[in-house]
Amino acid sequence: MLFPEDFLHYVWKFRLFERADLQTTDGEELEIFSAGMHNSDSGPDFQNARIRIGDTVWAGNVEVHISSSDWQRHGHTTDDSYSNVILHVVYKDDKPLILPNGRRVPTLELQNRIPDDLYNRYHNLVFGNQTIIPCEANIGSVDGLTMHNWLTRVLVERLEKRSAAVIDALNINRGDWEETFYQFLAANFGFKTNALPFELLAKSLPQITLAKHKNNPLQIEAMIFGQAGFLNGDLKDEYPLKLKSEYEFLQKKYKLIPIENHLWKFMRLRPQNFPTIRLVQFAALVVHSNHLFSKVLEIKDVKALRGLFSEIKVNPYWEDHYRFDVESAPSSKNMGQASIDILLLNTLALFLFSYGKHNQIQHYVNRCLKLLEHLPNENNKIITDFATLGVKIDTAFESQALLELKNNYCNYKKCLHCGVGNKILKLG
Repeated sequence: MLFPEDFLHYVWKFRLFERADLQTTDGEELEIFSAGMHNSDSGPDFQNARIRIGDTVWAGNVEVHISSSDWQRHGHTTDDSYSNVILHVVYKDDKPLILPNGRRVPTLELQNRIPDDLYNRYHNLVFGNQTIIPCEANIGSVDGLTMHNWLTRVLVERLEKRSAAVIDALNINRGDWEETFYQFLAANFGFKTNALPFELLAKSLPQITLAKHKNNPLQIEAMIFGQAGFLNGDLKDEYPLKLKSEYEFLQKKYKLIPIENHLWKFMRLRPQNFPTIRLVQFAALVVHSNHLFSKVLEIKDVKALRGLFSEIKVNPYWEDHYRFDVESAPSSKNMGQASIDILLLNTLALFLFSYGKHNQIQHYVNRCLKLLEHLPNENNKIITDFATLGVKIDTAFESQALLELKNNYCNYKKCLHCGVGNKILKLG
């Protein structure tokens, strides 16, 4: 048999071996009450196990190895944290385990106790010739409850990892949630292509500075376009000339340093997604939304959250422009629902989760998950591949979880650590 130590961990944890007439390698009768808690940190593999050897009940740690000789090879002989191991579980007992104090550690050998069909299912999962994910032949048959429970867990794992960046930024911003939210929202306004310049723009132009000019939309637009580097050079139309004049005054007043204009990308973007359009939409949001994060915390209805973005109106100049001084056919430059939903997914949901976790308020964590259940699923190759395998995907809750599943479990063939993989192995 070919398998890593993790497979033995799995077999021991779920007691998937033949348990009739269990004995240690010394011939003593063995009964297992509890396999213990799996330990992913340093020290013995399982903690707080309960077993009976002969007439004595033991409570303590269990160590698992492919071969008994691995104990010495892994350096456990001189490690005091292994001195209270009550059972050594191995696939092959090739060397009696005797501690430096002379105590012989009881050993359970599993070589002839692992069912062939269990091993074959594992081998097919991890070493098969799959093209998408290891369990592609079976995942469509996994029951809905198992899928939902596991996807909920991996979704939370994904949100916890992403929220770490939010808390790091929050610490830099001295606990200011509004400023932190503003910075992340700006970055997400750039979507993937222009996320970096939008983030740099927000950091160069604090929300508190913009707040001083809430009642003057032209000055808000001037600072945003000026800081973005779009008011340099010769401009012709009356509107951009006014912006430039306002910005020159405000730049001196606040000692503003604009970002490099070359960072913005127009290539291979639909005109509706040009950074100039995203910037004027962002400016309109700043003008119409005071204390935006506080509103997000208060509003529970998804339709009302969408309304925070859909109801903003951009400067009329942009009705027939995508760039300064270049006239185009008239078209609406207000945000479409697809773009709004991306912002709800990547910013609002993330901040509800981060705020709830950081302040230990489960209500906001639940609201995050509820919001994701009301947003449509994303469309990308990973999600399309899962759909072809028969996985039900209707919402962002499912698509976000599947992205995490694919990128952090399937790609590394961590089937033994996956609830779906566990279910498939047990189904046989």
